[in-house]
Amino acid sequence: MQLTLSERTSLARLAVDRARRSALARVLGSPLMRWRYGAPVAEELVIVPQDIRTADPSFARELERGYLGLAGQVADLDRRSPFDVEAPSAAWLSELHGFSWLRHLAADERTRRMAVSLVSAWIKRGHAGETAWQPHVLARRLISWLSHAPMLLDEADPRRYDRIMDSLAHQLVRLSASWRHARCGPPRLVALMALIYGDLCVAGRESYLAEKEALLAAELAAQILPDGGHVSRNAGVLVELLLDLLPLRQCFLARGREVPAAIDAASRRMMAMLRFMRLGDGSLGRFNGMGAAASEALATILAYGPETPAEHEAPHSRYVRLERGGLVVLADAGPPPPLEHAGEAHAGCLSFEMSAGSDALFVNRGAPGPADQGWRAASRATASHNTACVGAKSSSRLVRHGLLERLIGAAPIRLPERVTDTLERTPQGDVLTMSHDGYLAEFGLIHRRRLRLAADGGALEGHDSLGPPSGRLRLKQDVPFSIHFHLAPDARCVWDTGEPRAEIVLPGGGRWRFSAEGAHLSLEESVHFADRAGPRQALQIVLRGACCGETLVLWRLERVRA
Repeated sequence: MQLTLSERTSLARLAVDRARRSALARVLGSPLMRWRYGAPVAEELVIVPQDIRTADPSFARELERGYLGLAGQVADLDRRSPFDVEAPSAAWLSELHGFSWLRHLAADERTRRMAVSLVSAWIKRGHAGETAWQPHVLARRLISWLSHAPMLLDEADPRRYDRIMDSLAHQLVRLSASWRHARCGPPRLVALMALIYGDLCVAGRESYLAEKEALLAAELAAQILPDGGHVSRNAGVLVELLLDLLPLRQCFLARGREVPAAIDAASRRMMAMLRFMRLGDGSLGRFNGMGAAASEALATILAYGPETPAEHEAPHSRYVRLERGGLVVLADAGPPPPLEHAGEAHAGCLSFEMSAGSDALFVNRGAPGPADQGWRAASRATASHNTACVGAKSSSRLVRHGLLERLIGAAPIRLPERVTDTLERTPQGDVLTMSHDGYLAEFGLIHRRRLRLAADGGALEGHDSLGPPSGRLRLKQDVPFSIHFHLAPDARCVWDTGEPRAEIVLPGGGRWRFSAEGAHLSLEESVHFADRAGPRQALQIVLRGACCGETLVLWRLERVRA
């Protein structure tokens, strides 16, 4: 697809940012930088941040055997330093230089010695490679070293202590000069958080705090929407940001300082949004790049705030939540995010996920993990979501542009342009009505969907229609369509041979009956991508038919009473 005028403007801005990054690389480490950002001095730490990410004890065991697994890839070290082997992927190399894996080595004295040895080896090599000094990698390394400073510095001789502290100081100066050139989105937020960590933890840097606080407040305002969602519309981004933002709040308190209002308000909104996006089984809705979130990370985050009832609508993030009688429905009622934030967005407009009690029932296929990126294109397609697919095409289109893809890291998507939704809450239940125009340009069709959740949570009824924006339409030839209902991988589905319907059995014993009219109902294979162990076999119910210009499909899911 050709870029629009506004998209060309965004691309020009991103290209300028990239040029600045290239120019910056030529001056980092120069006398000019030391004059502008101060001499790299760090004599002592006054506080140490808490790393609230969960440690994996198997990491140390594998490392002792000579294998280093990062970003879904494993490198055979063959008795070499990790910094001397060929990286199996760019993501692996970024994680290696980010040192977030230090937390896995903090369990006992033996593994702590391994951590100290690896940090010392990194400092000794000096690492002039580009990856190690990318702002988001540098920021992650600073946060990791500060969070595990006791492991690195306790019992250190003066020489080792000075080497580590000198390196920390140099890296803080370098990040102070380069943070603006991090990619837009989470990398820029992490870079600013790392700088504030440094200003709070390293003695004598308090004078830099006010400036960094204001910069972080502005970046939070740009990326965190008023309802707490991230501008990318990916709930997983909130998890990763809060794992850094919440300990940062504690650092302010540990220094006897008031938590800046912008940081406190943003973190509270983000936690509320995570509660909104959480299904009954504890997972987060798999929309727009959301993969398999670690349940323990989510539990840790939510323990920092009060348990409050979830809202029914997130009007800025454009999601809707229906909840009655233990049944939870999350629906995507919005267009893709802005171009520069759409590199991981999915073509799942009007899709929904659903849980019954503590069991997931219908879920989108989600985003694959870093080791399974071969599935990425399929995961972004409309057919991987619980919504209607027309002409075997997605409701969004990839924007293929070489420079743009290099700047944001992936091909963004565009369309639908116009998405509507209205929610009506009545004593009889909730009625959500939505529509999108993703198929208008090619087929002349609008997809309209109505979901009605019964007051007791015992039934969900759906109306899916395809038709023109107004009046009547007769297509030159019938267009095939399919409406997908991907089952959670642990759900079983039994075909009713006597009737065109299926019975779904959940792990907790709940049984649900699915029926439809206006389309052919079939039970087909599926693959669930968003699993921590990798893609899993699953099933999907599919309603297929052909649209001649106007089509209405009715379907119903109802609880089977014992």
